[in-house]
Amino acid sequence: MTIEVTLSCSPAPREVFEQVLHLPSEATLADAAKASDLSQRFPDLDWRHAMTPGIWGKAVDWDQTLKDGDRVELCRPLTVDPKVARRERFQRQGARGTGLFANRRKGGKAGY
Repeated sequence: MTIEVTLSCSPAPREVFEQVLHLPSEATLADAAKASDLSQRFPDLDWRHAMTPGIWGKAVDWDQTLKDGDRVELCRPLTVDPKVARRERFQRQGARGTGLFANRRKGGKAGY
């Protein structure tokens, strides 16, 4: 019996790799990564150590058993903390009368 899973990965910014795989029913997340074309398409990518594995957006271990229809995701580490990036965007935006705050509804609260 085989299962069908989708392996999704972003090896570099603005670059997406996605592949549908047919694997044995007892396959693990590491088996899915090995069975994919990821190593041939990106030979310099050390997916085992450089990426965090997950299934449907939740982090799991490499030895996690897969189920039919799972979406396997390999995530790069964050280069910037999202909170810091948001704070910097807000500071670049300028005064409260610009950007998000420019088109406020009549009677609406500031910042909403």
